[in-house]
Amino acid sequence: MKRKAFIEKTAKTLCEFCAVVAIFAVCAITIYMFMKGTPALKKVGVFDLLFKTVWKPTASEPSYGIGFIILASLVGTTTALLLGVPIGLLTAVYISEMAGKTTGNIVRTAIELLAAIPSVIYGLIGMMVLNPIMFRLEQIIYKDDSSHQFTGGANMLSAIIVLTIMILPTVISVSTSSLKAVPDTLRAASLALGATKVQTIFKAVIPAAKSGILTGVVLGTGRALGEAMAITMVAGGAVNIPLPFNSVRTLTTQIVSEMGYAQGTHRQVLFTVGLVLYIFIMIVNYALLRARKAGINDVD
Repeated sequence: MKRKAFIEKTAKTLCEFCAVVAIFAVCAITIYMFMKGTPALKKVGVFDLLFKTVWKPTASEPSYGIGFIILASLVGTTTALLLGVPIGLLTAVYISEMAGKTTGNIVRTAIELLAAIPSVIYGLIGMMVLNPIMFRLEQIIYKDDSSHQFTGGANMLSAIIVLTIMILPTVISVSTSSLKAVPDTLRAASLALGATKVQTIFKAVIPAAKSGILTGVVLGTGRALGEAMAITMVAGGAVNIPLPFNSVRTLTTQIVSEMGYAQGTHRQVLFTVGLVLYIFIMIVNYALLRARKAGINDVD
């Protein structure tokens, strides 16, 4: 009994220590980002930094407007989620509810392999395969428009497609697990009341798994907002209004592109860009987690 009590106490202490470390890590990152990111707000000005759209940090009269950069991140992430979440959810429904055991295992294995591919590979494939297709499409659409600046296919649309593909494994895996966790008694009750299989899935099973599906959306949102390498390779890297065939730059690619040589105020502004990205991720996560909590309460 003493040995069992000792093991229990040790396990509890270890778990508490890990929890404290996790909380400390979040607090330390938050404090560091605010310490590094706020000085530039005082130098440049909140309005000039967040809402102006001209980015010329090395000019004789520097300008540090990141309005288009923020907008490109929001448009890219939102559009990728609007495309990726329905595809991911329907794929998860197929795996968990409709596919046979063998077919489901094959599809699940393929999704897991998709999740294991490094982001730089997505960027490489996008640059070598997707960008040329987008360039040909761009030539067809703007062949008579002399004012259009051709990007070689490295544009907002390419970035959205790559982001959509990259968030699919996360959304599919988490949604599949959530759907499989729904008890079979719920399905049986729905079918017994005369509902078809499709009605049971969309009106009983998915609402019951809503909290888990939203968790997948949270993780997918973090992946989309935080992606840098693949987007750097396919988006072009110019600070523009985020139209489909414009070369764009997001918050993450902004930091990656210029942190290596930035100095002085320029470097401080890049830390502020990181702070803006961090705040966005916290806001989105908080909103989705609140929605997840509301979903749990609805089920209860």
